[in-house]
Amino acid sequence: MTYSYTQISQYLSCPRRYRHRYLDGWKEKDTRAAMLFGRAFELAVGAYFQRQDAAAVLHQEWASYRDSDLLYSERDSWDRMLQSGVQLLDRFAQDDRVRIRQPRRNLQVRFTKPLVGQNAFVAFVDDLGELDGTPCLLEWNTTASRYPEEPTGLLALDPQLVCYSWVTGIADVAQVVFVRKRLVEIQYFRTTISDEQREEFGHLVQDSIRRIEATEFLPHSGIRFPQNPCTSCPYIGLCLGRPDLTENALVRRPGAEDFGLFDELTY
Repeated sequence: MTYSYTQISQYLSCPRRYRHRYLDGWKEKDTRAAMLFGRAFELAVGAYFQRQDAAAVLHQEWASYRDSDLLYSERDSWDRMLQSGVQLLDRFAQDDRVRIRQPRRNLQVRFTKPLVGQNAFVAFVDDLGELDGTPCLLEWNTTASRYPEEPTGLLALDPQLVCYSWVTGIADVAQVVFVRKRLVEIQYFRTTISDEQREEFGHLVQDSIRRIEATEFLPHSGIRFPQNPCTSCPYIGLCLGRPDLTENALVRRPGAEDFGLFDELTY
């Protein structure tokens, strides 16, 4: 069996949600504008490093969703997101802080790590390059709000970066955050993942896989209002027995044929 970060994180957040998605075959509908824009923007960033017209690539990719019935935030629209994306690409080029050598080889790099038994772990890393001259593993993120910068060292706790450091064996990691606000901004974060963190994450993965293979899918109900993750979970209709909610948020597919292999490309 092949596992990914998305699968493990889904299981840790709620085993029942994992079962709905990867075993029962339910999948979220691609209606979130922010998620789809993030995919298009990531392709545009890749085009920039391959010396293509990044703004044109962004427009081409984002145009495919122009007439789609997407869910936008109150401040967003198709045109506003395109405009902010073009501005972010311009700012990124002006900053000129990131270098990717051999982009065809070092963009969207697949890593596979053998696990116990017949299992393996796969990860798709955005880039292997340099930030301010320091070689590191790089991840892109698009968001409508700035990421917190305090307390110092917060990035080292990011589970996805810890995961990618564990898979690749690369200690130095960085995150480039493209902030889509009225005055666009780009945040650059860098940190080092310790050997102890990588070892702990490896144990976490093995323990999660053991529970999955033992079919331990007990539900994790959300904590009480106002911070209840169940209210924003797309699988809540299945847990409540509400077909109307399920139909609005999910589609059914043949059970778990891809097991999340390509989920890493969507975040």
